[in-house]
Amino acid sequence: MGKYLYWIVGQVAKIHNYLLHLNDAYEYNFSDKELHFLIIGAMGMAMIFAVHPLFKWLVKHNHIMVISWIYVFTLIIVITFAIEIGQRVTNTGTMDFKDIVFGVFGFICMFMVFSVIRGIYHLILRLIRRYREARCA
Repeated sequence: MGKYLYWIVGQVAKIHNYLLHLNDAYEYNFSDKELHFLIIGAMGMAMIFAVHPLFKWLVKHNHIMVISWIYVFTLIIVITFAIEIGQRVTNTGTMDFKDIVFGVFGFICMFMVFSVIRGIYHLILRLIRRYREARCA
């Protein structure tokens, strides 16, 4: 188990170094906090899109997005802590609580944008249904 955990930390360190290399190579000049915001936020959204259909299939309920959000939020916290611990163990970065906060905040912001878009979509569908019902009556 220990070898597997060190392997995971090593893989995360490689990805971290690769992203830093991309940031430097293309002169984006993102700070460490901004990279955490973007990467953790995008990872969180990817997990939402993976987890949500599974929960929807398991539980046929009107508010299952809440279950998906809680699950992914928990995973994001665990993953951000693991990344920071991995940076400390491998000396590939500095272990910083602010990175965790910025990563979680990135996911929350991206989820809020998704929720607004999803809400607008459902509102449009509801208006179309009401219009059709009014025309048929």
